[in-house]
Amino acid sequence: MGIGDVIGFAVGALRGHRLRTALSVAGVAVGIAAVVALTALGEGARGYVVREFMSLGSNLLIVLPGKVETTGGMPYGGTTHDLTLDDFRELARRIPGVSRAAPIATGTETVRFGGRGRSAPVIGSTVELLEVRRLEVASGRFLAPGDPEAGGSEVVLGVEVASELFGTSNPLGEVVRIGDWRYRVVGVLAPHGRSFVGFNFDDVVVIPVQTAMRMFNRASLFRILLEMESADHLDEGKRAVLELMHDRHRVDDVTVITQDAVVETFSSILGVLTLVLVAIASISLSVAGIGIMNVMLVAVAERRREIGLLRAVGAGTGQILAVFLTEAAVLAAVGGLVGLLGGWLAVRAFVRVYPSFPATTPAWAVAAALAVAVGVGVVFGTLPARRAARLDPVRALQGR
Repeated sequence: MGIGDVIGFAVGALRGHRLRTALSVAGVAVGIAAVVALTALGEGARGYVVREFMSLGSNLLIVLPGKVETTGGMPYGGTTHDLTLDDFRELARRIPGVSRAAPIATGTETVRFGGRGRSAPVIGSTVELLEVRRLEVASGRFLAPGDPEAGGSEVVLGVEVASELFGTSNPLGEVVRIGDWRYRVVGVLAPHGRSFVGFNFDDVVVIPVQTAMRMFNRASLFRILLEMESADHLDEGKRAVLELMHDRHRVDDVTVITQDAVVETFSSILGVLTLVLVAIASISLSVAGIGIMNVMLVAVAERRREIGLLRAVGAGTGQILAVFLTEAAVLAAVGGLVGLLGGWLAVRAFVRVYPSFPATTPAWAVAAALAVAVGVGVVFGTLPARRAARLDPVRALQGR
């Protein structure tokens, strides 16, 4: 009995019990589809997080006021000194490898024009914020360059704020009120899109940093962004920032975060979460495997005469074993292929609903899913196959 004969026997037996075959295939398909879909969503989530963080800028050091400590429980920390504009100037001037630097002060205030008004986040910064955060101006200009201490009464509107206050009218040159302060509109930002990290720059107003600090009566900056010339400068730059701030404040009271470290941490967390979800989904494959084993045990009981006849015409135990293992493997493989198609369709449907989410099934997941499906069929088909191979030919021909 050659390989072709073995496969022919297996396929013929499956065709002879279409309903039973379909149910077994469906069990495997559901498990594989779940694994494929969850892997795609997990990988997509990781890609989405990385993309969102990279959209904040590249090669960034983020300097925060306050030294955060952990003791194995909840984080705690405090700020003993303000993070001032003087600190910003010294960091921008003295840290090696800094290409751009932008201070940030924040708050929330009501923005009004005519009879319209809305609450909006207010960001105080300098002209460098435009390049550091990869922003674009749709009309007008960004903040004027100059000394951050000088302040000023100009404002750049996010596109949503401009639309709500001015509709289709041109806001450039108009005067808006932010709280009790009057500002002349000098620019409107291009649509930037919503992000789950950082600010939604479609929904903000940007004013000079010193003006924002006076408006909100704050002496400390929210943070300082330092864009390094390359990733090679990040570690050295972080050490230099901590040393300089220690020299200025005489205490370690700032936290420096590297963008790459944040991305790596989130990527690792989401990678582990993906594996956990896939492991949970794989439980259904075990259930499908048990279903295949039960189907094959029933098949052995029903086909005792056939097994006896094969043995009588010279088929060895190894060939009988191969017939039933092949049958189980074909069941699982067909289920795996159907599951791959189902998982792919589920991912495509998800992407149509959420087009900005980069859910794609990696090639390794497709190959692994199909291999696991066949493996499940072989493992759970082994017991029935061994039982068939051990049948006594005479008793089998008698149907006993």
